[in-house]
Amino acid sequence: MDLVSVLQISFAQLIGPSAVFYALLAIGLNLHFGYAGLLNFGQIGFALLGGYGVGIMTVTYDQPLWVGILVGLALSGLLALLLGIPTLRLRADYLAIATIAAAEILRLMFRSTASDSITGSTRGLWGFADPFTAMSPFDSSRQYSLLGMRFYGDDLWAMVVGWTVVLLLCGLVYLLSRSPWGRVLKAVREDEDAARALGKNVFVYKMQALVLGGMIGGLGGVFNALQTKSINPDFYSTAQTFFAFGALILGGAATVFGPVLGAMLFWFLLTIPDALLRQAISGPDPLLSLTEQQVGAMRFVLLGAMIALLMVFRPQGILGNRTEATRDA
Repeated sequence: MDLVSVLQISFAQLIGPSAVFYALLAIGLNLHFGYAGLLNFGQIGFALLGGYGVGIMTVTYDQPLWVGILVGLALSGLLALLLGIPTLRLRADYLAIATIAAAEILRLMFRSTASDSITGSTRGLWGFADPFTAMSPFDSSRQYSLLGMRFYGDDLWAMVVGWTVVLLLCGLVYLLSRSPWGRVLKAVREDEDAARALGKNVFVYKMQALVLGGMIGGLGGVFNALQTKSINPDFYSTAQTFFAFGALILGGAATVFGPVLGAMLFWFLLTIPDALLRQAISGPDPLLSLTEQQVGAMRFVLLGAMIALLMVFRPQGILGNRTEATRDA
């Protein structure tokens, strides 16, 4: 068994484009769940609007790429408003139901044959990322070596841009969490009645957090669309939101770098058993009698067991504060 190859593949996922995408989703969820106490189970819906905003404006309506990015972010913010107005004055579980339903409704609408002329239906959209690729200083057809890991030029360019955006957002979250706005948001999370008694408009603070976190999720959708150079509605399934939640819980909610570390470790820990099991079932004398489909399912079982153990021994996550996590609960 080639352990060096396994580690190279796993470390490539640790810093790869997938980790960037889920870090962006998790940062948005961190504002919702970690700082504001909002249960958003439809973060992938915001990413869908971000990605399709880019694709529809550039492919269907022949607009510049920057227009598509702005439209995608605006649609994500609009979705947050539409979901927050009827639900944020109610219990937290109403928002959870509304967001997960909205994300699935959007996915089904965008893959419907009735919207084929705009969204491409099940075929999706492609051919809109050329302006983004043209800005790359790396050769698209060449592979670059980084600490033994190899990346194509387009992926390396996406990683440079993506991790830069992630770091900028971490700086924004750091400043917000230590501002008066962030302190009020934490107070709302821990005791809404006490915050109201101090004259704070709880609904407005919740809405602001929902819109900002949703737009960050939309930015994740923009990044994914530009990195993969295509958009397909079936990618934006509910499971993607729970992967982002897994990354957030792994790294630690209500922390600045917890979502980022969690997203990196999520894909690293997911790739190691996958690579080991695939080596174990290959060759003339396989060690295990598993199919490719069983290997794909087994890696999630093993990762889930690891996260469950983490919740038992460190429920606040790797970087989380146990006292703050207890108050949030």
